[in-house]
Amino acid sequence: MRLGVLDIGSNTGHLLVVDAHGGAAPLPAFSYKEPLRLAEHLDADGAVAQQGIDALTAFTAQALVVAEDKGCEDMLAFATSAVRDAVNSDAVLDHVHAATGLRIAVLSGEDEARLTFLAVRRWFGWSAGRLAVFDIGGGSLEIAGGADEAPDVAWSLPLGAGRLARQFFGGGAPDDEAIRLLRKQIRAEIARNAGQLLRAGTPDHAAATSKTFRSLARICGAAPSADGPLVPRALGRDALRQWIPKLVAMSSDDLAHLPGVSPSRTHQIVPGALVAEAAMDIFGLEELEICPWALREGVILERLDQISVLG
Repeated sequence: MRLGVLDIGSNTGHLLVVDAHGGAAPLPAFSYKEPLRLAEHLDADGAVAQQGIDALTAFTAQALVVAEDKGCEDMLAFATSAVRDAVNSDAVLDHVHAATGLRIAVLSGEDEARLTFLAVRRWFGWSAGRLAVFDIGGGSLEIAGGADEAPDVAWSLPLGAGRLARQFFGGGAPDDEAIRLLRKQIRAEIARNAGQLLRAGTPDHAAATSKTFRSLARICGAAPSADGPLVPRALGRDALRQWIPKLVAMSSDDLAHLPGVSPSRTHQIVPGALVAEAAMDIFGLEELEICPWALREGVILERLDQISVLG
C-alpha cells in the first residue's frame, strides 16, 4: 500500500510518501518538506504564535494535496516536541483539523524514543545484540535501549539542538561562559537518568539517527548522503571532540559551508555537537553508528505490524 507519513517536527514539516508492505522495507517514493521552525514560533508564555499556526496549517493543507496526487491510501500524521510542549497544543491542532480535515496526533517523548528504537532495530537486525539508540531533534533528545524490538527503557529530554540554541545563544555567537553553562546543563540532564541504560551494561551496539547526528558525522568525515543509505557511517567521539572548538569559533557562513550542514540549521550545530559528545561520554561510547531509519520509519513499521495482526 502507499502511505503518506506527515511528520511535524520542531524544525521541519515533512511528508514522506512510501510504498509499504508487510515483510518488506518501506520504499520512499516522494518527499515534500518545509522549514516550519515551530520551536522558534513560541511566544514568551510557551504558546505557538499565530504565524506558526498559519505556517503549519498551510503546510498540512499542501501536504494533503501532495499525498492525494501521489496516490496515498492512508495518512499517518504526528507531531513531536514543539507541538507537544506548547501550552496551546490542543488549540493548534484543533485549528489545523478544522481547516484541513486532518487530525494530527501528538507523540509522547517516550513513544518517540520507542518508535525510533523499533526502526533502528529493524535496520540493524538481531545481530546488533543489546542496542542503545540516540536521537537529537530540534526540541528534544530521545534515548532508548534494549535487547528486543521494544526497548526496555525509553525516555526523552528537553535537549533538542534548536531549543538549546534559542535558550542559550539567543541567535548570536556563544561566548565561553555560554558554552560552559550549556555544557554543564546538558551533562546534568543526561546523567540524571543515565542509570536506566547503564544498569544493563555496555550495549553491544550503539546507534544514532536523524539530521543532527548525520550532519555531525559528515563533518567528521563520514560518507556523503549521495553514496546511498547502505554505506556504513559513524560518528567518533574523539573526532567530534576535536571538531567542537572549531565549530564554536566558526561564523554562520563558515558553518554553512561545512559538508552536511544546512544553512537553516547552522545555529544548531554547536548545541547538537555538545549533546552528542555528552551522550557518548556519559554512556562510555567511543562511536555511534548512524542509522538511516528513524522515527518516520518506526511509525510506518508499527502500522504495518498492526495491519498484519488485524489481517
